[in-house]
Amino acid sequence: MSVPFIPMTVPPLPAGWTEHMGPLGQPYYFNAQTQESTYVRPLPTFANLPPPPVQQQSTSKKEKPRLKTPIPGTDWLRVETTEGNIFYTHKVEKRSVWTVPEEIKDAVAKLEADEAEVTRRREEEERMKEIERVKREVQEAVGKRKAQEPVPVDEVVISKKMRVEEDEDEEGGEDDEDEEDEDSDMEDWQKEAAEQLAKEAEEEKKRQEEEKKREEEEKAKEVKELETQKGRPLNMPDRVDLSLDEAKALFKTLLREKDVNPLHPWDTSLPLFISDPRYVLLPSVTTRREAFDEYCRDRARELRQSQVKKEKSMLTPKEEFERLLVDEVKSTRASWTEWRRQWKKDRRFYSWGRDDREREKRFREYLKELGEKKRAAAQKAEADFFALLKESGVAKAGAVWKEVKKSIVDDPRYDAVGSSSLREELFSTFLKAQETSNLQSLKSEHGEVEVKAGEDRPEQSEADKERERKARKQRAVKEREEKIRAERSKVDAEIDKSRQGLNREENEQEFRTMLVDAIRDPMASWDSVLPQLKTDPRFVNSQLPLNHRLHLFHAHLDQLKGKHTANLYALFLSHAPSLATPFSALPVSSILSSLPATKLGYDVRKLEDLYERWQRERTQEARLAFDEMLNENSFVEFWGRLGKIGGKGVDEGIKADDIGEDSEEIVDMKVLAKTVDLNEMVKVLRNDKRYLTFDHVPEQRERWLRDHLAQLSAPKLSVHVPQGTTS
Repeated sequence: MSVPFIPMTVPPLPAGWTEHMGPLGQPYYFNAQTQESTYVRPLPTFANLPPPPVQQQSTSKKEKPRLKTPIPGTDWLRVETTEGNIFYTHKVEKRSVWTVPEEIKDAVAKLEADEAEVTRRREEEERMKEIERVKREVQEAVGKRKAQEPVPVDEVVISKKMRVEEDEDEEGGEDDEDEEDEDSDMEDWQKEAAEQLAKEAEEEKKRQEEEKKREEEEKAKEVKELETQKGRPLNMPDRVDLSLDEAKALFKTLLREKDVNPLHPWDTSLPLFISDPRYVLLPSVTTRREAFDEYCRDRARELRQSQVKKEKSMLTPKEEFERLLVDEVKSTRASWTEWRRQWKKDRRFYSWGRDDREREKRFREYLKELGEKKRAAAQKAEADFFALLKESGVAKAGAVWKEVKKSIVDDPRYDAVGSSSLREELFSTFLKAQETSNLQSLKSEHGEVEVKAGEDRPEQSEADKERERKARKQRAVKEREEKIRAERSKVDAEIDKSRQGLNREENEQEFRTMLVDAIRDPMASWDSVLPQLKTDPRFVNSQLPLNHRLHLFHAHLDQLKGKHTANLYALFLSHAPSLATPFSALPVSSILSSLPATKLGYDVRKLEDLYERWQRERTQEARLAFDEMLNENSFVEFWGRLGKIGGKGVDEGIKADDIGEDSEEIVDMKVLAKTVDLNEMVKVLRNDKRYLTFDHVPEQRERWLRDHLAQLSAPKLSVHVPQGTTS
């Protein structure tokens, strides 16, 4: 016996929402309270979504989940409410939907088929039990009737043999009667089942015919509306012989030609392509929505892949690492340890280089390059500043800097020198250089006067002139050789310096490797390990100075201590999952005997100090996560902002003219916001682990929540498009 078809009822609209018809015949929904309009039908929600809407019928009970059925092979639950509504919720992601998600359609269909089979078997068993019950009643009735019939006296006195035969005949007759009754019952049940099946088949056929008729009317209505919108009839055939796949492909081609954004919802993108004739190739709105969703998934995947390919084709891993250095390292005092800790999980960091040693080497090279660039920029800024002083002509002997800077403060070359004290110092240097140049010019003028005075001397002989010419030539050659020698010495010094820098990095790397191999005790001292290190050739042949070796040694010890401290933190976390766990609740003796505590030489007092420091850091991180949770929660933000609306709007009321013709009363937004109190927000937030972390300080947590709500600003009301205009 098949299960009768039960149509699902459409959930009622939430309070404040009304349904209207758009110019194209499509229904849209308007909220008179929030002045919001949408093509998507608003639905009541449960759990972590906004509060459920007020039921239209008067009832004292609130709609709640009644039956939760796990969907096999998925993380979804099918929930049936006390009002008979059905929705689906994801156990991990904590989200709920009214319609069956695409990813579990097959699983839901299989579950419904299994339930139908179970129901059929149960009904069959009940039917058989009913047959058995009827048979028993018939047998009991026949037995009672025979027992009440009068028996003649002459029939009582009979032989034993005849009595036995009579009993056998009697039993045979009763069996025949029971079989006849059972056959009659079976025929009645079969007739009833056949009639029920025929009735259900007839109802299903009528329903399918009505659905087909409704879709045809809807399609004709859409075509008529498109004709009206265009002002001329569409040149379309009455019937297009296309399969569903072909029509879907043409519809997706339409979406691609219109360049529909895959991140925009259906109601936002619909005006872009609804006037195209290919819109009506698919038979119903449901199939168009399905094709639209498929297009969005495929298009979004294509865009992501093209973006990844574009990034890969544009930059190599080394170029990305260089870009990361340029963008994030701005100071020559940057620390490799801190920078690595900050960016070690970034793809631009770990995608280049064999290991951290190679990346650290490039990092330190970049610091040198950055320092040279900054020095060159500082020298250029100083030269430009001197040029500014010279061009302006305000830097004269006896000038005061406070007066001079007023006339040049607007020039970009003034701001290029970053320090105000440096500007004043450069100004003083410029004045001294100007005084020196004036003195030299006076000396040169005095020399010219002496030469002019000596023009009356007798002319030199040709031999003297030749000797003087050769002497000048020799002096020029000698000066040129000295200049070349100085330049060559400078270049050689730079080469030696760079070679020493490379050798120093190699020596540092070799020394670090030796420390890793030889020293594993974080509490070791330099004097205690020095005899052992002197037996290693890498220590003996190292060209690093002593202070540099000590620096690398202590850095290695810090790294070892950090590793063991991290292991102690992991032990703390395993025994203290809550922020409220005191140190006394820990198995102190067990932790003190662990390897990290033994290596670090901790006693009870040091271990307690470390635990308290860890709890402070942990509490600070949890507090930041709590604030992040409040900023992410749209429910808290919406109702918190709504509560900031003053009175009943800007002019103490939202008039009916402002919210459309369908509104008959003034809506007090602030009163609406007061219906959602702090307890409603707490019910939503309790599903988040970041909220439960502070269960030990509920008063402080409530104060944080109130402070967050106090910082929110009032929302801006949306503009409602009146009925009769294009949405």
